[in-house]
Amino acid sequence: MDRRNFLKTSALAAATLGAGRFATADAANAAFAPSPAHGWRVFEVTTRVEPAADGATRVWVPLPSVEETAWIRPMGNLWQGNAASVQEWRDPVYSARLLAARWDAGEPAPGLEVVSRFATRDRAVDLGSPGKVAPLDKATRKLYTQATEMLPTDGIVRKTAAEITQGAKTDLDKARAIYEWIVDNTQRNPETRGCGLGDIRFMLETGDLSGKCADLNALYVGLARAAGLPARDVYGVRVADSRFGYRSLGKSGDISKAQHCRAEVWLAGFGWVPVDPADVRKVVLEEKPGLTLQDEVVVAARKKLFGAWEMNWLAYNVAHDLKLPGSTGAKIPFLMYPQGENAAGRLDSLDAASFVYTLSAKEITA
Repeated sequence: MDRRNFLKTSALAAATLGAGRFATADAANAAFAPSPAHGWRVFEVTTRVEPAADGATRVWVPLPSVEETAWIRPMGNLWQGNAASVQEWRDPVYSARLLAARWDAGEPAPGLEVVSRFATRDRAVDLGSPGKVAPLDKATRKLYTQATEMLPTDGIVRKTAAEITQGAKTDLDKARAIYEWIVDNTQRNPETRGCGLGDIRFMLETGDLSGKCADLNALYVGLARAAGLPARDVYGVRVADSRFGYRSLGKSGDISKAQHCRAEVWLAGFGWVPVDPADVRKVVLEEKPGLTLQDEVVVAARKKLFGAWEMNWLAYNVAHDLKLPGSTGAKIPFLMYPQGENAAGRLDSLDAASFVYTLSAKEITA
C-alpha cells in the first residue's frame, strides 16, 4: 500500500474509529507547557505498520506511557488506517499503553500509522545531596523487587548480587557497585539480534555476559532486585542525535532500529535514579575503533550514566511479561517494538523489513 492510497483509505477509518489528539496539557497537568528556555524539547515519533496480509491480522504499537513531571511528558497520539478496529489499551500492572489494531481476513493491504508527540528534558540526580523523598509504598516496592520470567532473583543471581555488594554500607553503595561490576565485566555484542532478550540467569550460568541493552541493563535490574533494591527496565527508542558529542548514543530520522532500554534504581533520599551501564559498553564498541574503559571519552560516559540520562530518547514503558490483548500467542518479555500476529503466527518484531514497519522521529521546534 503506497502512502497516497493509505491516506485515502485511512480517512474514513480514522473518522469512524476515532483518533487520539495532541495536547500540550491535560486535566492532570494543566500547568505544563514545554519551554526550550527550561530545557524542554518536543518530538514526534511516527510508526507506520504494513504487515503482509495472511488471514486475520493483529498489530500492537507501543505508545508513550511514562510520565514524570521533571523529564518526560506524553502529549497525545494520532492514528489512521484501514483496520476493522483500533483500540487504545493500558496494562493494569505496569500502566503500559499500546494501540491494538485488527484487520479482517479479507483486507488485502493492512495499514496503520501512529503519530505520538511528547516532551523531554535531560535528567540528572545529584547523588551527593539526598533530600526528603517519600518512601515507596509496599505494592510498588513489591512490584519492582519481585522476579519476572527473565529476571529471576534467586540462585546464581542472588549469589552474584551478594558477592558484588559485599561490604557496601548503603543502598547507594550497592547500586553503584552493581553498576561498576556490569561496566567492568560485560561486553556489547554487535551480533545480538535487536536489543537482546534479557535472560540474565542464562548469562550468569554460561558466563556469557555479552549482549545489548536489553541484556546488560536487565542484568543490572535483576542484580539490584536480588540485592533488595527496587529497580526496573525502562523500554524506549532514541529520537535524536546526542548533543554531547557521542555519535553512538543518538539516532534521528529513521529510528526503526534505534530501540534502547535503560534502567532505574530506587534509592532512599533520591527516589528513582537513572542508570545505563549498557550505553557505556556501547561507547566502548561503537564510538571509535580501539577504545577501552580507560579512554577519556569512556570514562566521561561511565561517570555520567550513573545518575543521568540525555533525553534524546522516548520512554515507552516499564512492563515485563506482557500478555497482548486479543493475542493467541505467548506473553512477551517486554514491549519496545511493534508486535504483530496473523494466520501464520507471531510476526518477527526484530525484523522490520519482513514485518513491515518503520519508525521515524523529528523534533518540533515551532
